[in-house]
Amino acid sequence: MKLVALLLLPFAVALASTVPFKGCHQKVKENIHGPPSGWYKHAPAQKHYILELKIALPQPKFPELEQHLWEISDPSHARYGAYLSKQETEALMTPYPETLDVVGEWLALHGLTEEDVIRSSARDWVTIRVPVGLAEEMLDTTYHVYKHAETGESIVRTTSYSLPDILHHHVDFIQPTTMFARFKAFKSTMHWANQAQPVVSSPPGGTITGPAGNPVDASCNYTITLSCLRQLYNAERYKTTATNCNKLGITGFIGQYANNKDLQQFYQDQNPSAYGSKYTLVSINGGKDNQSYDAAGDEADLDTQFGFGLTWPTPGTFYTTGGEPPYIPDLLTPNNTNEPYTYWLEHVLSQDDIPQTISTSYGDDEQTVPYTYAIRVCAGMAALGARGVSLLFSSGDNGVGDSNSNPATQICKSNDGRNVTQFLPTFPASCPYVTSVGGTVNIPETAASFSSGGFSNYFARPAYQEAAVSVYLAMLAPGTYEGLYNPHFLTWQHNQNTSPPFRGQRSPAGGTSCAAPTFAAFVSMLNDARINAQKTPLGFLNPFLYSTGYTALNDITDGNNPGCGTLGFNATVGWDPVTGYGTPNFEKLKELVLAMP
Repeated sequence: MKLVALLLLPFAVALASTVPFKGCHQKVKENIHGPPSGWYKHAPAQKHYILELKIALPQPKFPELEQHLWEISDPSHARYGAYLSKQETEALMTPYPETLDVVGEWLALHGLTEEDVIRSSARDWVTIRVPVGLAEEMLDTTYHVYKHAETGESIVRTTSYSLPDILHHHVDFIQPTTMFARFKAFKSTMHWANQAQPVVSSPPGGTITGPAGNPVDASCNYTITLSCLRQLYNAERYKTTATNCNKLGITGFIGQYANNKDLQQFYQDQNPSAYGSKYTLVSINGGKDNQSYDAAGDEADLDTQFGFGLTWPTPGTFYTTGGEPPYIPDLLTPNNTNEPYTYWLEHVLSQDDIPQTISTSYGDDEQTVPYTYAIRVCAGMAALGARGVSLLFSSGDNGVGDSNSNPATQICKSNDGRNVTQFLPTFPASCPYVTSVGGTVNIPETAASFSSGGFSNYFARPAYQEAAVSVYLAMLAPGTYEGLYNPHFLTWQHNQNTSPPFRGQRSPAGGTSCAAPTFAAFVSMLNDARINAQKTPLGFLNPFLYSTGYTALNDITDGNNPGCGTLGFNATVGWDPVTGYGTPNFEKLKELVLAMP
């Protein structure tokens, strides 16, 4: 109780400490060589423009949280499924009281009171709103408006900032400062039509053999529907329930709104039993729910239609998170420059009740995300895993290359000052505490050429991947792609093409953004089966998938993911970077997960 009392001390008490800030030496906390490719310095930021700064405070007990995650996610461990509560997780994320005091005094010295400070539930994030002029004083830096040469988008950023040296051990990072990531939807391969596209007038009749050896409608080689997905992945006979507290979550960012009319039209066409049903809408950081057709989000429509359509009547939750993408301004100063992902993560971690399965189809090149930011956000995902949540992320739609340029003209250069050619993994998909989902096409399935997947430059290869990755690397010819990738961390992949209604029209689409909510739906169905059997949900999936789960997957052995002027990685027998261990055989997976404790 004494520790709790210290953490809840009023701000005035924190000021009683005698931390020697006056005369303290300012030292560079973080800097980058320059803005990522395509961005250039346009003009000084206006001093009155308001920045919302998020200050990440250290989590000294994270190694203990991570150890919990490994144990409770390993089906062979005695603690499998013994997930942590919100309170237990937060106790392992909370900074030391000294950190709270020191940072509090630093804020007070710049005129900020406790009323000016927003703290996360675990008190590991501090959010303040300050004008650019004050931010420059606090961080000993100069902010500028940076513009993107190709799109005209603008953001307010700096390439370096400093803090008093005494703060360096009490602050992990402060953003927005050096981060140029846009966290856009992975939809570069979603070929939306300007008008309704006719469905094949006479789709082929009969059946073809699916990956599980079962008959599949031949039309599924032309248009993927909910029925096709259930056939392909051997889940036709499974019926989910609505009363066992199982839930599926879908995230929406950067002005992506799920259109309810589109969703009902999709249900009417592909799952009539779901027609008229609703999902739970959760607004975060001022997230809106614009239901006009002009505001309908192709990504949000796609995610909700296939995710909720496959799992109905399992309750669905759609998170609409405020925060705009880089804005094209009329004046020199952008309208909104904050990245919204941390707002979503902070909110979800503060909740007592979280969906057991959550799908996200957004991200950006890993190198546009500062290392400190990536490590910290990834730690938040580990905390969700420790609470029993399965996190699914699209791997990306640009093969091994740059998601910010045309695949045909990918530059694939590092932005660390060396300007060397290298493969460019995506984040958050590269985080080792999530399951990354790629794509397949056709029947028999082959790797989708656009599907990202490969090796992180930030995160070391986790133990659960060691055996699988070593076998694959041993099969590569000596020197293959030497210097283009860092063989430390890999992703796990899945899925297919889709044709959802969008703005009242049926439109063909494809991309790993289709794959993540689809695979998440099958994971949610597995959770449904386990909960009905009085077992815990699956939680963090990868230790299970890499230990025994792969035996219930359909191995994909053909295809590759070209980019950066190369053929990329190839699919092969067993595990590979572009298709992982393969696509799901639901009935086999269900047998496996029901046999686990």
